[in-house]
Amino acid sequence: MGDGVERYFRSGAPPVINPLNTRFPQDTVIPDSFAVTLTWTLPNRTTGVFNVTAPLPGDWFLAAHLPKDQGKISVKGLYEECQYLFQPQLIVQRLIGISVLYPGYLIEQMIPAHNRSVLYKVFIPSYVSRVKVQLTNCSTRSGEHPTRGQWVPGDSRSGDICPVVLKVRPGAPPVHNSSALDCREWSPCELDTSLPVWDQWYYILVERYLSNQDVNFRIGVQITDCSKPNTSKGSVSGPSSSLNLPQSFGSVIGFSLSEPLPSAPAGLSGLPILSQNSSSSDPAGRFLSPQDTITYLSPSPDPSRCWPIRPTLRNELDTFSVHFYIFFGPNISVPPDQAAVFAINLMPVLDSGGVLNTEIKLNLSSVKGENVTVFGCLNHGRPLSLGENSSIRCESDSVSGFLLSVNSSSNISRVRIPYPQTGTWYLSLRSLCTSGNGFQPCLNVTAEVYLRSYLTPCINDCGAFGQCKLLRTNNYLYAACECKAGWDGWSCSDSTEAYSYAFQLLSTLLLCLSNLMFLPPVIIAVRSHYLLEASVYIFTMFFSTFYHACDQPGIVVFCIMEYDVLQFCDFLGSLMSVWVTVISMARLKSIIKQVSNLSISMT
Repeated sequence: MGDGVERYFRSGAPPVINPLNTRFPQDTVIPDSFAVTLTWTLPNRTTGVFNVTAPLPGDWFLAAHLPKDQGKISVKGLYEECQYLFQPQLIVQRLIGISVLYPGYLIEQMIPAHNRSVLYKVFIPSYVSRVKVQLTNCSTRSGEHPTRGQWVPGDSRSGDICPVVLKVRPGAPPVHNSSALDCREWSPCELDTSLPVWDQWYYILVERYLSNQDVNFRIGVQITDCSKPNTSKGSVSGPSSSLNLPQSFGSVIGFSLSEPLPSAPAGLSGLPILSQNSSSSDPAGRFLSPQDTITYLSPSPDPSRCWPIRPTLRNELDTFSVHFYIFFGPNISVPPDQAAVFAINLMPVLDSGGVLNTEIKLNLSSVKGENVTVFGCLNHGRPLSLGENSSIRCESDSVSGFLLSVNSSSNISRVRIPYPQTGTWYLSLRSLCTSGNGFQPCLNVTAEVYLRSYLTPCINDCGAFGQCKLLRTNNYLYAACECKAGWDGWSCSDSTEAYSYAFQLLSTLLLCLSNLMFLPPVIIAVRSHYLLEASVYIFTMFFSTFYHACDQPGIVVFCIMEYDVLQFCDFLGSLMSVWVTVISMARLKSIIKQVSNLSISMT
């Protein structure tokens, strides 16, 4: 039993697996995601453990499958059958007491000598185009430190080198490949994140290098806000007036954010700073003088990124069949001076088992003969802006997406994403004109495109060589294609091992013409005056021929009536042929034969 069992993990949606290495259909993209394959080949190994450090929040999906069957035919009972039972178990270890930072406040903190690192989190709301984590005024001190909260002059060493590493990650605590900055090489130490994930907690890890010194520093988060139109004019009041922050902040920091906060540090008397990740004897943290420990930095506006986002109307037609309609659409105008952004919301779990389809088509008459190209970026979690240079890409240091482009020579572009992550997807459209130096903003040309976005169970409904089926595993519903005639792939479009047309025609003809073997029994029955038996044989030969012609898996199919009717008549004719033959061979009296035939036909 040395078979291997493949296991795949993914956050947010089921893993898109391809164990047979088949080809995906055109315009289909496979989103990058966290996926791990475990292969167990030892016959005596029945359990295994896989650890995911700092997993992303939300739903996690696990898929497992056996290797491809060799296709050997064996007699049942003469070989040992392998029975597999897959039972996953999840054990979660949670981090508690994580300190919370408030955007715009620079607060003094410390990493004690007996701690290696300190972890913070900050909530990034919608309409934020930039997040900057600042670490300033870094100093170290060695030896036995006095009572917590007291500073000893002359016992500290401050300089341009800060022996810490600053790491940032959205959704979960940072790991080894997260965005990081070595503060020994930068002064001040500032880690920028452009195009952050919206409506997510950002986790900040300050990790100290190995030493026996306390590290003191000031840390804060400054954001570039586009949440209100008036921010583009430079009027920024306070953080609570422009940011939609969760109400759960109050229980963590010690004050309620539902009340307006002052915009100057002079009004912060009595405000506690963040609790230290230090010993358990001091869980509440230090209370220092606000004038010395807290500085308020107002959020800076970003007019260039303050684009209005148009929502879409969700229309559910069937399971995994959803259309997203645009108000005053589907024809939309893309102005030359800014992007047109649309939001597509996928419901958690319910929409992750289908295929997200997005299509744009350029109206050639709207560009007035200009060499205009409309680019579209489809991203998850936040919109992505397109640059005005020759290298148009839907990705940056912290986000990746899928690119669509239409112009006068190719006016249709589409993208299909199987098993998309749930949440909000953003489609950003931007029109650019071609010049000798690449792309540049167009002048007085408003391109018009036709936008269509919808959710389907399978890609292209599995084509002509497959059937789309809804599958259920442990109360989770998803869609997949069942291919036939040797076709493979996610949409039954891989013809590597497909049967040729000649082979399908030959196999269909041989199967259908095999029913001509009924002609000898029919001739013998007629010559012997067994007219009832001859009629049953003719009935069976006719329906069996056309039933097999209609039941072919490929494209050589011919149906003279409904498939269910042909199937019923074929089964009925086969049963009656066996019965009337047995009755005829029994040499019973005529009246008994008639009663027996009538009885079996009625039953």
